[in-house]
Amino acid sequence: MDFFTIAVPALSEAFGLIFSIQHLGYLALGVVLGLCVGVFPGLGGIAGLSMLLPFLYGIDPISGLAMMVGLVAVIPTSDTFSSVLMGIPGSSSSQATVLDGFPLSKQGEAARALAAAFTSSLFGGLFGALILTFFVLLARPLILSFRTPELLMLTILGLSMVGALAGRSLLKGLVAAGLGLTIGAMGEAPAQGTPRMDFGSWYLQDGLQLVIVGLGIFAVPEIVALLRQDRSISETGRLGAGYLDGVRDWWRNKWLSLRCAGIGTVVGVIPGLGGSVVDWIAYGHAVQTTKDRSKFGAGEIRGIIAPESSNNAKEGGGLVPTLLFGIPGSGSMAVFLGGMILLGLEAGPSMISSELNTTYTIVWSLALANVVGAGLCVILSGHIARLTTIPFPILAPFLFMMICFAAFQSKQTLWDLAALVAIGLLGVFMRRFDWPRPAFLIGFVLANQAEVYTYQAVQFGMRKGFWDYFATPTVGILLVITVVSVWLGARQSSQIMEAQAEEDRKPPPESKTPALIFAGLIVGFLVVAVYNAVTIDVLIDKVFPLAVSGFTLAAAALVLLQMLRAPNTAPVIADQEQVGEDATAPYGLWQMLAWLLGLIALTALVGFVIALSVFFVLFLRLRAGQDWTRVAMLTTGGLGVLLALAWALNRDFPPGYLQELADLPWPFK
Repeated sequence: MDFFTIAVPALSEAFGLIFSIQHLGYLALGVVLGLCVGVFPGLGGIAGLSMLLPFLYGIDPISGLAMMVGLVAVIPTSDTFSSVLMGIPGSSSSQATVLDGFPLSKQGEAARALAAAFTSSLFGGLFGALILTFFVLLARPLILSFRTPELLMLTILGLSMVGALAGRSLLKGLVAAGLGLTIGAMGEAPAQGTPRMDFGSWYLQDGLQLVIVGLGIFAVPEIVALLRQDRSISETGRLGAGYLDGVRDWWRNKWLSLRCAGIGTVVGVIPGLGGSVVDWIAYGHAVQTTKDRSKFGAGEIRGIIAPESSNNAKEGGGLVPTLLFGIPGSGSMAVFLGGMILLGLEAGPSMISSELNTTYTIVWSLALANVVGAGLCVILSGHIARLTTIPFPILAPFLFMMICFAAFQSKQTLWDLAALVAIGLLGVFMRRFDWPRPAFLIGFVLANQAEVYTYQAVQFGMRKGFWDYFATPTVGILLVITVVSVWLGARQSSQIMEAQAEEDRKPPPESKTPALIFAGLIVGFLVVAVYNAVTIDVLIDKVFPLAVSGFTLAAAALVLLQMLRAPNTAPVIADQEQVGEDATAPYGLWQMLAWLLGLIALTALVGFVIALSVFFVLFLRLRAGQDWTRVAMLTTGGLGVLLALAWALNRDFPPGYLQELADLPWPFK
């Protein structure tokens, strides 16, 4: 009764605001901006909202909120374009979509994949708004009940999804996740600030940023692989059966979509867990609840429906701690909070007590923006999906341009591009030797919070007693779910090997030496990590990296031993350069990597804009074989888009040695 007494008048007033002409206009403007930002890979909600902040001064608060909500709502939908069509995560919330969306695109079923993704995104967004309508008044006690032990168990649950993403070798999946945790622990320790594995470099003192790791692990390897094939992304040159098949796919898997939307809402509500892992948890759930798991990673539509349902629902959930406590659950919510301050709104309990109508305006503007955004994406998808039929050598320089620009936004230094190349090389060789890249990324994403929550849990547990502190019903439930997840992951790993038995009958690699060398390099890196952890003087800063790198080193040594003793036909041995798609590629691996390395080297000399101009001309002329007229048009168009984007975001470009010698005007400085 209290709920209806309080909520119904607030909802009535909120709907009156939402459907006003002014509010709808600003909401539509935000949706269009979010669609434009989301289409560009690697930018995401943080960049989009940052671009919007300067225009919020002096604007009506409700109108400003409408623009921000419209932008936030549509990015998890529109970033699907680059994930499905190009194999490049559009943002951190669409990384899992790449695994099955991109293979479907290469099979000529881009339209089906996009339709399933947009339908799932629409459902997830509406589900999140519906749940939050009733949940917002109950959110405060529930959120406050989540202490450090519960947050630690949720982090461990995220890590348990490694089993579902490990592929044919669970041990290699564990090593990949441990390697991600180890690299994620680089930089200053969160407890006492001790430098770890920075090798004397100021750049590594803050560790590597997620945007660089995500682009390097997924985008660079796929761009290089497609570039070597010298063809379009779509193997058939058609868009596939169309939108209705994708909608039917969603309807057949509506219960999976419902469960994953629930996962997204819950994860979004919990502050500190972060939205970067929600799509992986949903993807792992889809794998664990599917009988035939052999198609995951090769074009399984459930691998699209699950993460797309969760990441849109997560945005709605993320608004709860942001609005009620001023605690942003993700980077985009942090910028959203800054936008509220500019609009003169104060996040906190008053959003329920005296500003409940504003709160519901935000929640249902989010729902409406999802509807508008999904509709626009469906209307435009037929045209954007035709990118898959363009010869990839024409698309490649634009993709190199965008991932380099996105990576540079990390710390705005040339070292961002060097880090992109380093992680990109790791991704290339992990792909070549069948080391699970999703497992690596999960480890990296969860490294910081795993350490922080572990440290906090141990400290509080020592004071209050471990049993009393950890023995709560919520921890028990999460522990049971985690154990079941690990068991299902181990079981699934063996089932994948059985399902791929026919594939294993292909001729094995002639030599396992390259795979052994790569495994040996991983072991060598982990030895360095263990040594570095041992030399740390502060105990609380050394425990986590020492434990993680030590365990991973032991597991990596076992993998290396397995590879030494196993025949070339064993699942642990893989080399796509000898057996696989890359074995028949007309261009060599280092031939294509040389283009990216050349762009970075030239940038270090003359700056990014000049280097990119030269890169476009040489690449389009020599590699893509275009005539001079098309070279001029494509180069001008690419640079024009980049300069407009940088101007709108108020960003500079990577400088080179030339900029130290001469005071050049923007954009050359």
